[in-house]
Amino acid sequence: MTVVKNKKYVIGADNAAIFLKREITNFLEDLGIEYEDVGVFSESDQTYYPEIARRVTDKVIESNYKKEGILICGTGIGMAITANKFPGIYAAACYDIYAAERARLSNNTNIITLGARITGPILAKKILKEWLSLEFNGGRSLPKVKKIKEYENENFRMKKE
Repeated sequence: MTVVKNKKYVIGADNAAIFLKREITNFLEDLGIEYEDVGVFSESDQTYYPEIARRVTDKVIESNYKKEGILICGTGIGMAITANKFPGIYAAACYDIYAAERARLSNNTNIITLGARITGPILAKKILKEWLSLEFNGGRSLPKVKKIKEYENENFRMKKE
């Protein structure tokens, strides 16, 4: 499994996930993957996870979706819900390698979320490595992903006008 190295990533975590974020950033460095860390940086930082999700999604959107995101909180669920509120963002909470594979290959995710209270560092690295090594190629999932985009365009129409 080879990691796609021509991509850049933005990572963020709330204070419930500082330990796992440190593990993940060290892992990314070991793999030679470029990333930007948008916080939080200490367990005493009480910034709510929706703010961290917004920081990451803003960076992904500002890059014209060339960057992708890694979000970590206690469960990964709140980060995924928040991230998916932004246009062009497709985030999935992944708790195992198969979910990471399907998130990428079937759903064309550009943000992965992890739960520090659910997934230990060794498994989290394996999940992330799987996600980092795959790219969406369409196939049978393309019409489904297009339908998601269609609904997204309908729901964000007011912002475009």
